[in-house]
Parts: sequence; C-alpha cells; structure tokens
Amino acid sequence: MNGIIHLRGMVFYGRHGHHPEENALGQRFTVDLSLELDMAEAAARDDLHSTVNYAEVYSLCRDIVEGKPVRLIETLADRILAAVLERHPRVSRARIELKKPSVPIAGALDHVAVEATRSRG
Repeated sequence: MNGIIHLRGMVFYGRHGHHPEENALGQRFTVDLSLELDMAEAAARDDLHSTVNYAEVYSLCRDIVEGKPVRLIETLADRILAAVLERHPRVSRARIELKKPSVPIAGALDHVAVEATRSRG
C-alpha cells in the first residue's frame, strides 16, 4: 500500500536571501512537504517504527530553515529534500513547496515559492 504523508503549513523563521537586509532581519518561511512511502507494514503492524515519524521530519525542517543562511530558496528547498531522504530511508520520494512571503520586489504579491521533488536513487 503506497501512500503520502503531508506536513502542510510548517512556519519557521530564517535569514535566507540574496540581499544583506534579508540575512540581517530574517523572515517567516512556510514549508509544505509530502513524503511518499510504502505504508503496508506500518498499517499491518500499527507501529511508528514501521513508518516515518513526522515529528522528526518537522524538527529536521525547522533545523534547516532556522539554521545556516543561504542566498536562494531553491538551495534551501534542496537541502530539506536531501536531508529527508538521507535520514528517512522509508521515504521513496519527497516533494516540497517552500514559500517566502516577504520579498524585495517593488510591487504587491502574497509570496514567492519554489516547488521541487526528489526521488531516492
């Protein structure tokens, strides 16, 4: 039984961006993450060790977003995907949408986002 675990609307404070002001002031980032995996064993055993502990995934995302600044949200998204696949071998594929609501653009918009997918192998 294949399935997807969604972690939606995770909000963290980070200091990422191309401009020095973004690194100095920081801002909120919103992360939506989807993890594809085989859920058959977890469903049959009713055991957390047979699936992905989403509390651990949340902490991993928080540590990366709130950690070392990067200039591009593409880089940040890639770091999250790589870390999830490295630390959670049951995940076969991960998809992220990373939103940056405050961008230095002369105009009105809700947010800028990147969406990326990474598969094992």
